[in-house]
Amino acid sequence: MKKTILFLYVVSICLGCAQNNVEKQNVVATQNGKVEGYTEGEIQIFKGIPFAQPPVGELRWKAPQPVKDWNGVKECMEFGPSPIQNTPEPFLCWTEEFIAKPEPLSEDCLYLNVWTPTDKKDEKLPVFVWIYGGGLSSGSANCDIYDGKQMAEQGVVFVSLNYRVGVLGFMAHPGLSKESGHNASGNYGFMDQLQGLKWIQENIAAFGGDPNNVTIAGQSAGSFSVNAQIASPLASGYFDKAICQSGGILGGRLMQDLNMAEAQGLKFMESANVSSIDELREVPATKLQELSNNPDMGRFGVVLDDYFLPKDLLGHFKEGNHNQVSVMTGWVTGDSNLLPTGEVTKESFSSMAQERFGPDADEFLKMFPAKTDEEALRSQQKMNLLSFAGLPSYLLAKYMDKEVWLYEFTHVPTDKPGFPNYGAFHTSEVPFALHTLDQWKRPWQSEERQLENQMSAYWVNFAKNGNPNGQGLPEWPSYNNGMEKLLTIDTDAMEMNTKYLEEFQFLSQD
Repeated sequence: MKKTILFLYVVSICLGCAQNNVEKQNVVATQNGKVEGYTEGEIQIFKGIPFAQPPVGELRWKAPQPVKDWNGVKECMEFGPSPIQNTPEPFLCWTEEFIAKPEPLSEDCLYLNVWTPTDKKDEKLPVFVWIYGGGLSSGSANCDIYDGKQMAEQGVVFVSLNYRVGVLGFMAHPGLSKESGHNASGNYGFMDQLQGLKWIQENIAAFGGDPNNVTIAGQSAGSFSVNAQIASPLASGYFDKAICQSGGILGGRLMQDLNMAEAQGLKFMESANVSSIDELREVPATKLQELSNNPDMGRFGVVLDDYFLPKDLLGHFKEGNHNQVSVMTGWVTGDSNLLPTGEVTKESFSSMAQERFGPDADEFLKMFPAKTDEEALRSQQKMNLLSFAGLPSYLLAKYMDKEVWLYEFTHVPTDKPGFPNYGAFHTSEVPFALHTLDQWKRPWQSEERQLENQMSAYWVNFAKNGNPNGQGLPEWPSYNNGMEKLLTIDTDAMEMNTKYLEEFQFLSQD
């Protein structure tokens, strides 16, 4: 009997040690309270960490407020809710791997996620912050292709965060501007992202990350967001490197000045049949989302409010008043399909050239020829590509004092059986860059696995050192070093060229 009691006592001590060891590994003390995550292999994962107070009630359409402290240990093992949006569902080329989970959706959405390869809290690893796309009207950090485990295994602390979108994230209104204290409104989604960066500055060291080595990265609307943080004086000092994939605010899209945005807000209030901001804050979020789907309402997006963003955005960059950071930026050839082409003929395209470029139309038509209808359509698609993604990348390189690396992703992913081939479509480069092909259900070929390894290595090297180059990778010189060469990324061609240079120089003329 005594031996049995002794045995049970020893076992209980061992179990207690094991429990303490698990707690030591998977519980981290943030400045607001302790969080508990879980481990997969060598990676610690924390999901659904609050980084701001829920933007509900009186906090709807206000800048995010710092999260309140909590007692005990907060379990952080599942993603927090995605922001209010239309019910996410696959469409066209974007299968379920690219789409936010259909539920839960909530106004209470300001949560972030951390993947860290270390339990040594005094270690200072580079921090890679991912900002999702979705046209500033949809999206979530919980998309399968945004999983951070593989990037963390390459030696970075990977963070993804949620931000408000659509009418709840970007609506401006005179009443909101008046109450703000800085005569501006809108851009709440961008402020959420900045609040996430502030949380990272204060807390990421507890996860083994270096708050002085932070890279922000995003694709599509995430790239617009990264551009906005580069532009914003409020974001100064919160990151030192940026990756912009497919799009940017220097292209002038999804953008309004404050007066236009406030007029849109007044129109929206009228559609809600209320007469004050207080009343509008009482309308259920799902009802607001429903009202925002009215095509007459337009899209809620970037506001040049002279607070988060300058009124004269291009002038701001020309004068060098933006945040001077190292940048990697580029696009996918399928980005050209995002803008409508309509019916293009040689006559209509030539007429557009005359109307837009006047005496320079002939020079334009040498670069964008339109001798036949088919040629005119190809030129229109080329224009779409450059105006949406190419030119914003070029202008970043032009106005940045630090090094900027440009790329064009041309690889067409291997076919999915029974599914249409959409070519090198918008967002198709993300799983290669974030090393998440395993999250995307396709019969991948060995050369695509190699491309995934190369591309994610460029991204990780840049986050670590501010330079994408590294051992075993094709040399990638910066664009603004006088050579003005971009990197073509494909399984059979990793090569430098001066593609589009003449077009960029023409289209960026004052």
